[in-house]
Amino acid sequence: KKKKPDPQLLLLSKTLDMSELTSIHGVRIDLSTGPDASPLNFTITVAPDEGAYRSGRFVFDVRVSATGYPHEPPKVKCATKVFHPNIDVEGNVCLNILREDWKPVLSISHVAYGLTHLFLDPNPSDPLNKEAAEMLRASPRQFEQAVAMAVSRGAQIGGQVFPAVQGMKMRERGEGEEGGAMRGRGGEREEHQRVFLFFFS
Repeated sequence: KKKKPDPQLLLLSKTLDMSELTSIHGVRIDLSTGPDASPLNFTITVAPDEGAYRSGRFVFDVRVSATGYPHEPPKVKCATKVFHPNIDVEGNVCLNILREDWKPVLSISHVAYGLTHLFLDPNPSDPLNKEAAEMLRASPRQFEQAVAMAVSRGAQIGGQVFPAVQGMKMRERGEGEEGGAMRGRGGEREEHQRVFLFFFS
């Protein structure tokens, strides 16, 4: 008897347009692993190569509802602590397509593009981190210096410590990876840099 396809896998295949995802520069999708893993739970890693956040690696946990999607947006939280106007220290993300601008025609590719854009053009007018937004508005140069220090060496900004997130360069898509942008989480261990604290007031 032919085995019925897993409905979650069918949904995932509709959710992840691999041809489009592999074309997004600086983005990688990692499936969760382990006994409780679900194809609807995965991570998006964003590695900007320009702007204030360049050289950093920022990981987002994504959960897609098997019953609500595509009428409801995926739940996205930033697992990397980052000084950003649109991401708070708990990892909540302010991105319009994850809220009121979500439409059923949108996909995970649109979410990945949106997360990439957050690091290229942070928006101080719709902040979750008011301190970051105020610094960006008042002194863009100071903001860029604070972010660059936090990314490369780690920094204490205000009352929060932000560990260094400058990581190893992403592997070129297709190099030893089936599907290019998708792979199991935990297959590649990264070097963790020692955190040095610098202070910004």
